[in-house]
Amino acid sequence: YTFEYINDGKLDEAEYQGRKVKLNKPKRNSGKGGKYVVYVRDPKTKNVKKLTFGARGMSVKLKDPKRRKSFVARHKCKETKDKMSKRYWACRIGRYPHLFGGKQRYTWW
Repeated sequence: YTFEYINDGKLDEAEYQGRKVKLNKPKRNSGKGGKYVVYVRDPKTKNVKKLTFGARGMSVKLKDPKRRKSFVARHKCKETKDKMSKRYWACRIGRYPHLFGGKQRYTWW
């Protein structure tokens, strides 16, 4: 795996299986697995990993406050801090409105 650094020293792009990918930017998944995909760098091994998350047949339903509250409680979103977990990214999906066709950002806590 190779890594490229942008001017401020943060890791922005990496190579995953011969392709350049953006790190920590979720997008729609076109392959197997979940509805969304995100590439992250493992701090222990320094390797890039692909995480898929989200149920394909389910809609996000972020506009409904009761559903958001229930989701946050069920997934313990306030406690998750590990970027290497699917739960972390599922909890933060509201911050990326382009993924679910919305215009408003949702942050829950």
